[in-house]
Amino acid sequence: MGFVGLVTASCFADRGFKVIGSTLDEEAVKLINQGLSPFYERELDPILKRAVQNGNLKATLSNEEAVLNSDISFISVGTPMREDKSIDLSYIENSSKEIGRALKNKDSYHLVVDRSTVVPGTTRNIIGKNVETESGKIMGKNFGLCMQPEFLREGNSVYDTLHPNRIVIGELDKRSGDLLESVWKSFYGDAHIPLLRINIESAEMVKYANNCLLATKISFANEISRICEILPNMDIKQVMEGIGLDDRISPKFLNAGAGFGGSCFPKDVNAILAFAREHHVNPKLLSTVLEVNDDQADHLVNLAENLVGDFKNKKISILGLSFKPGTDDIREASSIRVINELIKRGADRIIGYDPHVDGVTEKYLKKNIEYAQSAEEALKDAECAFLITEWDEFKSLTPEDFKRLMKTPNLIDGRRIYPYKQFHKELLFRAIGRNDNKK
Repeated sequence: MGFVGLVTASCFADRGFKVIGSTLDEEAVKLINQGLSPFYERELDPILKRAVQNGNLKATLSNEEAVLNSDISFISVGTPMREDKSIDLSYIENSSKEIGRALKNKDSYHLVVDRSTVVPGTTRNIIGKNVETESGKIMGKNFGLCMQPEFLREGNSVYDTLHPNRIVIGELDKRSGDLLESVWKSFYGDAHIPLLRINIESAEMVKYANNCLLATKISFANEISRICEILPNMDIKQVMEGIGLDDRISPKFLNAGAGFGGSCFPKDVNAILAFAREHHVNPKLLSTVLEVNDDQADHLVNLAENLVGDFKNKKISILGLSFKPGTDDIREASSIRVINELIKRGADRIIGYDPHVDGVTEKYLKKNIEYAQSAEEALKDAECAFLITEWDEFKSLTPEDFKRLMKTPNLIDGRRIYPYKQFHKELLFRAIGRNDNKK
């Protein structure tokens, strides 16, 4: 019951389903059973609290208890990235074996549904086979198997669960697919939601292709933004608005900025690259998508270096640490890449602030930066500020705020949230995808 699992469990329970969620995290079990989330996710807290109070959601440390007292098991464990960028399936291996051992003591039909992002072939050949081996039962006869990719956006996952734009079910057989479809139809009632039933391997690939395309759109926007910085008056925001009006393209995920991060895009693009190369296919486009994304941190720091020169002994402010608004997740966040690049170039006084990120940064950034309790504290006496995460509270900052608080008001807008003409007129200001600047 991490991010996907707890959100799904809470929404199911809030709509009347009986849900048992298992996790090996003892502290998380205690919190969940008190109606408290172990992590921050917008809109989750009230739903989780109701689900626990009405008795529909229970957390447990026992996977066996969860399996034996349910009809369907959703696997929602992490599939992190190894050092070589390939997918780590160890949590999938363990979960599927534990489900199998529990089913050994169960006579009735049980459906196993994978919602974790896994490379094609995993659900059938690892999850299904492990359940068979450990339970002594037959896939398709004694238990069903499905793969249902999730398309939840961190920060908007509750909304996305309640209002999906489609449901994709990868099914082992008709019985498995029928049961899973019936659950979601009961969950959504009369709402008309497109539902696609396909084979398991195609469903596994849908998730990767989906995220790879979105990541490609972001890197495309960032590539074009560099070209827009060649001459004055070209503006990436105007350019992307223009092409986004083409209904073959749409404006979504065309925002140039500090690059993509989080637990999905970098991990998933790298995982499918490793999977393809293992099978002697070389996806050149996806390799470039990652390369462009990695370059964005260097580019932001270059913009700052052109303004302030040597970073040593200068206070640098980072506004926003999470990879996007609405979450406290900083995995693969642009802030980490920018901070690491600043340190590499000699910066020794970096102070960061984020409305929902605090101690969790220690795991990723250790003691390389200080942490402020407010934007004002972060900006106080700073000689350069980077806007990295577009939290609403940062959008309300004015040129006067930066001039009042900072020692030297140098600002790098890594998300294009500030009115360009106003900020360019009043500050030493650099923005992604625009270059009308004279130092």
